[in-house]
Amino acid sequence: MENPENSVWLGVHSRRERAEQLVLEYPARCRCVELDVTSPEAWKTAVDGILDAEERLDVLVNNAGTREDALLGAMAPEGWRRVLDANLNGVFHGCQAVLPAMISQRKGRIINIASLSALLPPAGQTNYAAAKAGVLALTQSLAKEVARIGITVNALCPGYIETDALAGLTGPELAAAQSRIPMRRFGKPEEIAAAIRFLACDEAGYITGSTLKIDGGIL
Repeated sequence: MENPENSVWLGVHSRRERAEQLVLEYPARCRCVELDVTSPEAWKTAVDGILDAEERLDVLVNNAGTREDALLGAMAPEGWRRVLDANLNGVFHGCQAVLPAMISQRKGRIINIASLSALLPPAGQTNYAAAKAGVLALTQSLAKEVARIGITVNALCPGYIETDALAGLTGPELAAAQSRIPMRRFGKPEEIAAAIRFLACDEAGYITGSTLKIDGGIL
């Protein structure tokens, strides 16, 4: 990236608009479902709707999350709980919601999106880093529980990716972040998507309990 200050990344509203556009273009293949990932009831409703329409559920990608950075000494208990709820409890609820269908099928792919913060926790992210580290441990434990049933469970740890998380940084902050990456560039969302697509395919059937870093060589 030559000039981080001139970069424009896809925002939340634009991503939703793109999803809705795909539904219009491929109505037989795509649909949008409202889901509060912190609610077990919402997960059940969403999964039941998918099973009613498709009669099976093959892949779950747990990609919801939020951050409320603060030094631990000044962190509000509510901020700790909200971040753990969205980033860790949401993964638990999602996995638990899809497991009955995947167990019945004796096949499934669960892909949990963690973060490089789980492996290199920065100051000011005790809540986020703890939640994402919990996702890695959950992934490894669940992978052992369901390996014999034909279900794989893996995690990705993205580093600096061109998303809303970086869009709030100033030019000097972006330049400093980029300088810490051996490849000297930020990752692209489609590079994360490619890894997800691979882990979801049949050829990845012998990979489970793994954590894949996608960080341009930071570690």
